[in-house]
Parts: sequence; structure tokens; C-alpha cells
Amino acid sequence: MTAAYTFDVFSSLDGFGTHSGNWGGYWGKQGPELLEHRLALYSEEQRMVFGAGTYRVFARMLAASTEEPEVRDAWVTRMRSLPATVVSSTLEGPIDWPDATVVGGDAVNAVARLKEESEVPLRSHGSLSLNRALMAAGLVDRVQVTLFPVISGQTGTEPVSQGAAGFDLERIESRTLDGRTQELIYRPTLHV
Repeated sequence: MTAAYTFDVFSSLDGFGTHSGNWGGYWGKQGPELLEHRLALYSEEQRMVFGAGTYRVFARMLAASTEEPEVRDAWVTRMRSLPATVVSSTLEGPIDWPDATVVGGDAVNAVARLKEESEVPLRSHGSLSLNRALMAAGLVDRVQVTLFPVISGQTGTEPVSQGAAGFDLERIESRTLDGRTQELIYRPTLHV
């Protein structure tokens, strides 16, 4: 039996994963229900999977922060305490992340092997290019999109689906958090 793999991503309504504007973290739309839900998601036993770029962003963001709530939210602290695999051909261990392993080589092969060997579910937050490749290879079981009610417009960066293959999405779950933010969970199937 293979471990389930969830691609977990934040997005603005216009499909950007991040922004360069003055919105703040979560595009300024976080609320207590969202933060409690995120903590519950990350309280489950699981292994994180990151690409090198996302690992570097998280490591730099956490190193530069003090106790800023948007950076050190309880779910982020919990995520950092989970075992992690960083898939990279440029990083070498040890890295500044507790219980992390760096795996080189082809990302698709590395994650396919990890799915076969892991006794716990796998989750990746962000890591857009990694997860687009894994989706194309049929390795992503669930796409979990937290959709913030904003249009980033000119300040939007990192288009979530840019360059991705086409996918049909079967909705598994959906919920509204804090009366405004949508969480949508899908099972992706490559569109042929």
C-alpha cells in the first residue's frame, strides 16, 4: 500500500501562490477558524515533502522572524517539527530543519519511492514546480487549495498552475473558514 500524498497550497482567487504587495501573510485574511483548522491538519502524523526552493523560503523566513504571529503560527511551528524530505539536486545535508532528509536525483522517482516506503501520509505545502511534476506523473492523491478572497492583480507572484498539465478535478471536500476563506480538496486526474 502506498502512502497518500497531498499537495497543500494557498492561492488568491486569481491563482497566485504569493504576492509582492503590502497584503501581509495570508493576504491579511487569516482568522481564528483558519488557524485552528491548519493546526488540526498538521497535528496528524505525516511526513512533509519540499522542493529546495520552498525549503529555502521557509528556512529563511523562520530564521529572520522573531515571534511574528504570521510566521510563527502554531501550525507552522508544528509543520517544522514533522519529519521532512527535501527533494533537491543542489542542497546537501545537514540542513536547518529538525528531522529533515535531503534526497537527490529525479524528484518523480524520489517521491514514488517515498510513497512506497512511508508508513505515514505525505504532505507538501507550496513547492509548486515539484508538485506540478508529481501531478503530471500521477503521484498526487489530493490537491488541497486554501483560496483567499483576494485578487492579487499586479502584486501576485508564483502562479500556482503556470506550466502545469491539464487535470480534471473531483471534489472530495470543501469548507468555508472564518466566513470568507474557502478550502477545496480535490482528487486530480490527468486530462487526456
